[in-house]
Amino acid sequence: MSRPHPVQGWGPDFIPKLTADAVAMKLIDRIVPINGADALRLSRELAQKEGIFVGISAGGTLAGALEVCKDAPQDTTVLCMLPDTGERYLSTPLFADIGADMNEEELTISRSTPGAQFETPTPVPAAAPICAPKPATAAAAPASVSSAAEEFVARVLSDSAMPVVMFALEWCEFCWAVRKLFAKYRVPFRSVDIDSVQYQQDDMGAKIRAAVSARTGFTTIPQIFIGGEFLGGATDVLQAWKSSRVQQLLEKNGVSYDKSVNADPLSFLPGWLHAR
Repeated sequence: MSRPHPVQGWGPDFIPKLTADAVAMKLIDRIVPINGADALRLSRELAQKEGIFVGISAGGTLAGALEVCKDAPQDTTVLCMLPDTGERYLSTPLFADIGADMNEEELTISRSTPGAQFETPTPVPAAAPICAPKPATAAAAPASVSSAAEEFVARVLSDSAMPVVMFALEWCEFCWAVRKLFAKYRVPFRSVDIDSVQYQQDDMGAKIRAAVSARTGFTTIPQIFIGGEFLGGATDVLQAWKSSRVQQLLEKNGVSYDKSVNADPLSFLPGWLHAR
């Protein structure tokens, strides 16, 4: 049996009972770690090349199956189950490169069927302030914090060569909101993706999260620091950019960014956060 490392839709903050039971019954023969980029790539390729519209976890499952195939005996049949559909991922990083509006090529295709047009736009009410639900709070951090994880966090936060640090999850849409902001303004930063393959060994990712939470008193992800100063989570940073606090900290710590950009920070929040 192979499965991707915890991804969106697979419960990243706990081990489901089904998985725990399978471990206890010794039904798992092999665990195949999967990089997040491979899961995203294969999910997109399934849609583009096979017409199979699935989500991120399905891409991760296929990546695991392909790894199994590499050393499987000749003529082996490998069953890869993709119990997923892609429409629930439209506002996630899986489709981040696809614009909400049709491009010119897509419009040309659309206009080739004049009998199926919706040319009359629907009036859109003025946007109200966004009321974003709080990200789900993870289970309480363990009472004891790993000294190795504490040392790692302290070392990362004291690195003057990379003052902007985000402790993140690969699949978290709020983490991607901050990534998009930093990319737009060309802010160099270090992202410690605690659910990535890099931090799987010895459950280091969870230990890093516990160490960060012990330092800040917050258990949600992402958590962003500039020059060792804790700014908060995604909406905190977006609001802090709006008030110019982030820019002041960047300049204080000698971090260059593109000052010619003028974008609304809140526009980087997930698309499903409708105005209320």
